[in-house]
Amino acid sequence: MSEVYKRRNRSTAYYTLSIILGTVALSYGSICQTTGYGGQPVRAHGTAGSGDGSPEDLASRLEPVTDARRIRVTFSSSVSDVLPWKFTPQQREVRVLPGETALAFYTATNNSDKDIVGVATYSVTPAQTAPYFSKIQCFCFEEQRLAAGETVDMPVFFYLDPDLLKDLNMRNVHTVTLNYTFFTEARYDDKGRFQGAPGF
Repeated sequence: MSEVYKRRNRSTAYYTLSIILGTVALSYGSICQTTGYGGQPVRAHGTAGSGDGSPEDLASRLEPVTDARRIRVTFSSSVSDVLPWKFTPQQREVRVLPGETALAFYTATNNSDKDIVGVATYSVTPAQTAPYFSKIQCFCFEEQRLAAGETVDMPVFFYLDPDLLKDLNMRNVHTVTLNYTFFTEARYDDKGRFQGAPGF
């Protein structure tokens, strides 16, 4: 009987720890999305949550610096071991000027026989480029529901902030890599039905 209680206590402890770690990870992702800490790109200047919030601020940053060198942006992807999706970038790279907008696409396919909800996180390397990699539109941190066997294209609309030209740490950076990783959304059951927040 004591073995049963030990097992239950262990399971409860693991479940509680996973909830705490999940909450910390989401908080970290939210902070990093705004600050650029840890290789997380920031929200675009002039959009909610960054810059002065004005369209003029965004417009002033979206003027390509034509006398600057183009920067190579490469794309990579990965998927959690427990998520039966295929997830790949549609292009290997683009070359952009600071201040020039670019549109890239990723493709996700649900290889299972059931609907699944996934959530993507992202980062850029080298880490010092994070404050200058600004997304205008992105599928990250949003729930993506794919039906069984469904394939969808996911756009990423971004630019490299011209302020990077003033940063000595960026002087020798010629290539930036944007990586997305998809995870399964734990609040849904194996039929893709919403189960509520963890612990409820």
